[in-house]
Amino acid sequence: MPDSLLRVLTCGSVDDGKSTLIGRLLFECGSIPDDVLVALERDSRRFGTVEGGTDYALLVDGLAAEREQGVTIDVAYRFFETPVRRFILADSPGHQQYTRNMVTGASTSDFAILLIDARKGILAQTRRHAAIVSLLGIRDVVLAVNKMDLVGFDQAVFDGIVAGFHALLDRLGPLNVTAIPVVARDGDNVTRPSTNMPWYTGATLLATLERAEPTLRPLDVPFRMPVQYVNRPDHTFRGYAGTVEAGTIKPGDTVINTTSRVEAKIAQIVTMDGDLATAGRDEPVTLVLDREIDVSRGDVLAVEPIPALAGQIDAWVVWMDETPLFRGRAYQFMLGTKSVVGTITDITNRLDVDTLTEVAVRELALNEIGRVSISLSHPVACEVYTESRTLGGFVLVDRLTRNTVGAGMVTAIKAARSDVYWHRMDVGKDARALLNGQKPAVLWFTGLSGAGKSTIANLVEKQLLAMGRHSMTLDGDNVRHGLNRDLGFSEADRVENIRRIAEVSKLFVEAGLIVLVSFISPYRNERMLARDCVEEGEFLEIYVDTPVDECRRRDPKGLYQKADSGQLRNFTGVDAPYEAPLDPEIRLPTLEGSPEVLAAKVIDALRERGIIG
Repeated sequence: MPDSLLRVLTCGSVDDGKSTLIGRLLFECGSIPDDVLVALERDSRRFGTVEGGTDYALLVDGLAAEREQGVTIDVAYRFFETPVRRFILADSPGHQQYTRNMVTGASTSDFAILLIDARKGILAQTRRHAAIVSLLGIRDVVLAVNKMDLVGFDQAVFDGIVAGFHALLDRLGPLNVTAIPVVARDGDNVTRPSTNMPWYTGATLLATLERAEPTLRPLDVPFRMPVQYVNRPDHTFRGYAGTVEAGTIKPGDTVINTTSRVEAKIAQIVTMDGDLATAGRDEPVTLVLDREIDVSRGDVLAVEPIPALAGQIDAWVVWMDETPLFRGRAYQFMLGTKSVVGTITDITNRLDVDTLTEVAVRELALNEIGRVSISLSHPVACEVYTESRTLGGFVLVDRLTRNTVGAGMVTAIKAARSDVYWHRMDVGKDARALLNGQKPAVLWFTGLSGAGKSTIANLVEKQLLAMGRHSMTLDGDNVRHGLNRDLGFSEADRVENIRRIAEVSKLFVEAGLIVLVSFISPYRNERMLARDCVEEGEFLEIYVDTPVDECRRRDPKGLYQKADSGQLRNFTGVDAPYEAPLDPEIRLPTLEGSPEVLAAKVIDALRERGIIG
């Protein structure tokens, strides 16, 4: 059995023939069982697009929706082998809607087959996939110009497409490109030379794959292992389980926990099949150390030189969510086995897939690729992506929906600032709160414009003042006269608006005050960010629940009328969304009580929580 493995990605625009090409390869290499062939012939009559013939794409398009639509939706993996080597083929979707799935397939591949329909030539999705292939570190590409039969096997068409693609290489990066004209449906130049294209004298696709030399990670790189799990079945054993991502290790070697910078020696390398004398890349192991040190899931065990601890990173990000990526928004940042909160601090450029040049932008839309900077809530051991896919590749996850919304490649690391220190003061929050006779807290009033937030917050503060409590109110309109006067009402500006107020609220809590924040704050993500700024129990989300029709009826500032007439754009509740709280600490249904009654409800809640006596 061949022991050389090549992981191959197939990509390109929709309906370029990727699934057909893989199906043909499987068939020609004898990798299809007889019963599957019988089912394929049956399904070809029912779902196939090849009149009177076998539709090899059905071998890969397994989902019902894929067969009905004739497109690939999910990444499909197929295994086959020849006498020369083994292969794992990833058939990635061509439709722009499923770019995220294409990124998934590319992230684990060594080699790429980029298909182009000879009739259509190079399309925007072709350029997008080529750019992602390059960004994800794949250096060897076969440019397979498919459906040559539909252009009369014309060499001029092939040469024109190849020349057009080579013209993009200066902007794509260092790609090694082999161009092959093919007819995936009939097998021309797939596993055997085509008699229809005698002008092509190069190798077939299969021969090219068999002799391909994937980009190898250097063997002399230092040892790296992200800790997946702390294995402690009882008091007699403690081991750290993970997969070796780089380098080798053996008992007696010194490793360092990159988070704490504490070192220990390897005492034992444990596996299901017994102890090992040495462990190398891609091997799952449990490492036992010669002494107990603090190691947790997400830490990285390494040898010198160890990875940097990043406080901020610069990265390329492929954005995968319908809600755009904005500066100031926070996500779950997952790299290796580590998960922290990452806040987008800057968005500088977007890759224009038509010209493959960078364009200055402030946000990224669905399927766009751009340069961003991310600030991390806790230091993370990482390396640039060109040095390590595992410690340089990350995903961004929406903290509310848990959906993966972005995939990124680290390009630069900014270590946690060693020249900026937190200056500890002798007088702290607890002392100030004790002097004020109260517990500091943020009372975050959220709701639609006209819901009654400011009215109720004002009544609450008046009662607090009468009780001798110390407070401060931050009102959305008032703050826009000063601190946030430079911000408009776009979604990106609204995100930054709340980020600033969340930080100001934190400062007032440090002063020992009860802070009343009266902002529409339409997005759950930003309200969660504000909650994260203070300690548990110090944030009360107060939902001033007023139906939009009632807000329209009140319309104290005439804003709904302006929004309805088109004079006011991006107005919450009209042409901009409001995401109501899912589980607020306090809900104030304004149709069920007067502002005075609802303010008293807030005061009662503060007493119950011990914020006031």
